[in-house]
Amino acid sequence: MLFIATCVDKPRSLETRLGSRPAHLAFLQGLGVKVKAAGAMLAADLQTPVGSMLIVEGDSLAEIEAILADDPYAQAGLFERVTVTPWRQAVGQPIA
Repeated sequence: MLFIATCVDKPRSLETRLGSRPAHLAFLQGLGVKVKAAGAMLAADLQTPVGSMLIVEGDSLAEIEAILADDPYAQAGLFERVTVTPWRQAVGQPIA
C-alpha cells in the first residue's frame, strides 16, 4: 500500500535541514523501491524548504512511521509535525 508522509519543519530550522540533508538523502536512497517520490515542500518564495513530502510503499502505517522515525531529519529534530496517510492513486502515471 502507498502512504503519503507530510513533514512540516520547525520554524527557523533551515540550518538543521541543510546539515542533515546528506544523511537524509543517503537514508532515502537506502530504502530502494519503497520510496516512490520524495522532495521538499517550499515556501511562497518557491525556494526556501519548509518541509518534506514522501510517497512510500509499505505494509502498514506502523511500518511507515518506523521508517520515518529513523530518518536523519527526524533524528535531528527537524520536524514540527509529521502526518502519514494511506493513499490510493486514481489518475496519472502509475507510481506503484
